[in-house]
Amino acid sequence: MDVLSDVLRSIRLSGALLFRAEFSAPWAVAAPEASSAAAFLKSDATHLVLFHIIVEGSCWARTEAGGCADLNGGDIVVLCGGDAHVVGSGAPERTARIQELIAPPPWTESPQLRYGGGGGRTIMVCGFLHCDELLFHPLLRTLPKLLHVRTGQSADWVEANLRYPLEEARASRPGSSSLLARSAELLFLDVLRRYIAERRPEELGWLGALRDPPVAKALELLHAQPFTTWSVPLLARRVGVSRSVLADQFRIYLGQPPMHYLTRWRLQLGARFLREDRESIAAIADRVGYESERAFHRAFKRHTGVTPAAWRDAGRPRVEKAPE
Repeated sequence: MDVLSDVLRSIRLSGALLFRAEFSAPWAVAAPEASSAAAFLKSDATHLVLFHIIVEGSCWARTEAGGCADLNGGDIVVLCGGDAHVVGSGAPERTARIQELIAPPPWTESPQLRYGGGGGRTIMVCGFLHCDELLFHPLLRTLPKLLHVRTGQSADWVEANLRYPLEEARASRPGSSSLLARSAELLFLDVLRRYIAERRPEELGWLGALRDPPVAKALELLHAQPFTTWSVPLLARRVGVSRSVLADQFRIYLGQPPMHYLTRWRLQLGARFLREDRESIAAIADRVGYESERAFHRAFKRHTGVTPAAWRDAGRPRVEKAPE
């Protein structure tokens, strides 16, 4: 069981926007938090993951929450929480808003942004991933607000791997939106894999848990068989550790007991199936490990504030009736 792949499958990436930006020092550009960015981009996504890929040059990134990173060619920074942030170089007299520099969609082709004071050049690719159904998502909820990954690759490598999706974004050919979403998903997966490889063994959180053998094995079992009637003693026996050791390790890495994690994962899966599948609510309840539709209904409403039926209806595309 590839737990990371299983978790990533539960993230519905419904699209992506990319544009190339060339800045000259000194410069600073502010991007708004995700909900404002979604309004500007005319997106109905409930969550945006923002990212910047440094193709050439260097710059810094700062979030309102205090996150910061110094970036060089080949580096990637991801704003997993969609926080407001500023990217820049040097000490400019003013910070421009991204809304001032590019027009809102629809775009006939991907924007080409140029801005700055005429000094040293920084080239980057900026993007937005449209992401829905976070709810209790174990990965995105525990990632740092500003995720910085050093690819260790040259600017030429970054440019080559971005050339195809950028050409698709500019051309707007049939099927481009689907191809962009797939490209962005692969990029996001690669960033996460690199981030896992860079993390120190003592770091906590969901990705840190994948490096702890007992917790990683337990997660593998829970994700492979979410419908099983699990208990902590049964899970501990399958993992090969004592009940107390497993419970303690879950609290250290994930901040919750194993069965709480399982409940949240079942509901995350249920939310996804309600939106994507045509199965009855009773069938989905059974599929994610609930003994009855009523039990699933109670748990879902208790944790989300809405019923499974209301959640499903809210995610259906609205069909406009043709005028008679």
